[in-house]
Amino acid sequence: MSHPLLLRRIGRADYESTWQAMREFTARRTPDTPDELWLVEHPPVFTLGQAGRREHVLADIGIPVIPIDRGGQVTYHGPGQVLAYVLLDLKRRGYGVKALVHRLEQAVIELLAARGVAGERLPGAPGVYVGGAKVAALGLRIRNGCSYHGLALNVDLDLSPFRSINPCGHEGLAVTRLLDLGIGLDWNAAAEALAGRLAETL
Repeated sequence: MSHPLLLRRIGRADYESTWQAMREFTARRTPDTPDELWLVEHPPVFTLGQAGRREHVLADIGIPVIPIDRGGQVTYHGPGQVLAYVLLDLKRRGYGVKALVHRLEQAVIELLAARGVAGERLPGAPGVYVGGAKVAALGLRIRNGCSYHGLALNVDLDLSPFRSINPCGHEGLAVTRLLDLGIGLDWNAAAEALAGRLAETL
């Protein structure tokens, strides 16, 4: 690879401190700063993107709702979900945000395909779906040609908090997880498998 991608296995970490760390990394990076991929798992939290509308949070179930600076609407993060945060210099890599979204989706599609599951894209709804149910969500921020935030892959998390929101702003959107698709990876194995695919597609 002409542009190295440093892997940071952060593991369980608070959402807000991780978000702040991504912003600080992006703000201080130089043209020579290596790109990084962070693998993280968060305690339960709803995040509301820049275009997010509060009415998509349907009920207060005691999980904090944090307005943040990525694109998109509301989603849920929690234990059993792999967050792959992509801190990339897109100008240096020579592709833009649409290509980045495609490459992130492709990594998940390939991870699923290697285990006999057909993932797909849906027009106008970034992410990866299986049978119409969302298994991976995307949300990005680009600052000075560099990306942060990234991809959330549902491994074996409790899906019930999704019933308290319109996931990604879509009423009644079904969500799924690797466990329910017959893919019995634990968090660490799923994180490593996803990181390997991302290293190829990015």
